[in-house]
Amino acid sequence: MASTIQAANHWQEQVADKTKRLQASIPPEWIIPPVPEEQSNVLDVPDTCGLLTSRELKITTTDVTELLKKLASAEWSAVEVTTAFGKRAVIAHQVVNCLTEVFIDKALRRAAELDAYLKEHGTVVGPLHGLPISLKDQFPIKGLETTMGYAAWIGKVAEDDAVLVKLLLRAGAVLYARTNVPQTLMWGETYNNVFGRTLNPYNRIFTPGGSSGGESALIAMRGSPLGVGTDIGGSTRVPSHFCGLYGFKPSSHRMPSYGIVNSLDGQDSIPTSVGPLTTSLSGVVSFVRSVLDEEPWRCSPETVPKRWSEDDYLLMHHNGGKSLCYGIMWDEGSVKPHPPVLRALSIVKRALEAAGHKVIEWKSLRHSEYIAVARSIWLADGSEDYNSCLTTGEPLINSMDPKADPNDVPAFRIPRQPLTAYQIWQLNKERRSLRKAYLDRWEATVSETGTGRPIDALIAPVAPYAAVPHGKTRSSIYTVIWNSLDYPGLVIPVTKVDPVVDVLVPREEFWSEEDKVVHEMYDPEMYHGLPVGVQVVGPTLQEEVVLGAGEVIDAALKAL
Repeated sequence: MASTIQAANHWQEQVADKTKRLQASIPPEWIIPPVPEEQSNVLDVPDTCGLLTSRELKITTTDVTELLKKLASAEWSAVEVTTAFGKRAVIAHQVVNCLTEVFIDKALRRAAELDAYLKEHGTVVGPLHGLPISLKDQFPIKGLETTMGYAAWIGKVAEDDAVLVKLLLRAGAVLYARTNVPQTLMWGETYNNVFGRTLNPYNRIFTPGGSSGGESALIAMRGSPLGVGTDIGGSTRVPSHFCGLYGFKPSSHRMPSYGIVNSLDGQDSIPTSVGPLTTSLSGVVSFVRSVLDEEPWRCSPETVPKRWSEDDYLLMHHNGGKSLCYGIMWDEGSVKPHPPVLRALSIVKRALEAAGHKVIEWKSLRHSEYIAVARSIWLADGSEDYNSCLTTGEPLINSMDPKADPNDVPAFRIPRQPLTAYQIWQLNKERRSLRKAYLDRWEATVSETGTGRPIDALIAPVAPYAAVPHGKTRSSIYTVIWNSLDYPGLVIPVTKVDPVVDVLVPREEFWSEEDKVVHEMYDPEMYHGLPVGVQVVGPTLQEEVVLGAGEVIDAALKAL
């Protein structure tokens, strides 16, 4: 009994120390008066708290492309831009609890070096010169801890930078903060025993998504112009959708992941994908292009040696982006999306048709098989990976619901029997066969498009709902399929929930028990004002085409 109590005290003491050190890393003059707990929407706090100057407010509401121009011309210095975003990130943290590491002093030294270089040489260090970039708490930075939400990892100081960190620094970026994740990462929300729960700034009783929820909450608050997340089942795309951002999941080996810390590390059947979250599509493009220009395959062994293709981005093999044909998937057949999600899809369809493009129906087939094979692969170890990270008495979190009994283990969290190597091989064979079936189906659309090509991209929901209250996320069925297929996916914000038009339509029959649960979750008044996006996907390693097709959609929406 005594040893059990000591273990419990040990991890809690570690957390208390980490919390104290995080607080100490925040400049005391950046602490703002407490915001009332009953204030649900906190997006205006940076504007009203009085900490930011009018110039800093302008800087922090400028998108990536314009920021880079002003930094390159020295109209804005890297020091003042870093200071502005550092202050705004700290403001965001005080109202949505999104940060895990704050290293402003280190960032300001870096920014000053960049300013000095620009002044001396008259040119930028690289394409991301002076741009503050936040990182999900999976990207080690030499000399700093990367806890990834585990108490047992407190005190583990990185001996080297992750490859992506090195490349971002080489491209001229300024790193200044890292952001919160859920314990184990394998959740669509963001909560752990070390840093607590991250909140959605649009409505703090709602989740910002997960597992890159710290990033989405921070960027929605404009505390970062661009952040880097990871995605194994929707972890970049769902938070982007929940917080009204542009988010991108490339194919798994297009961006460098070497050197990151991870859950299920070594599981390579459905690997993690590294990608950006930001406030503009041009920001996504700037990130992807800049990283590829650094030739990441030369230092990250699994990264595909494929340079940025401007021709693909300009859709040169897709009629130059004119008279395109998109597929649209309204649902996956077992869970019907809420009214605002269906409305977002309708808006995109109408915008594209008004711009002279064609949109054809895509009915999902065998969708559940793609989800099932992914889940079986992720659970193949019988939870050994999770348990190996809980070595100091910290309990495994079994629910994201704040009101859940921690001793209640839901069925989906009960460990499965570990699979044999042979059984895993059979899953890999099944996935290979499913990927072939999807490719054939995609190619077969050439008979429907009227362009002489298959569909140029597919439009689909990101989730069956907008953001949901804490603890209420369901299975990520609308994102996991694209991880199973290893298709790149781009999230584009479209609209916000409007209870006047997004009314709940009564239903007597349901497609599944899950469909009934999701339907009954929707309350138009409660969801009022939450962002709603769509997902644009394309075949493996066609990142530039998906981004180009996304540009067409984004332009059509703005012209509508």
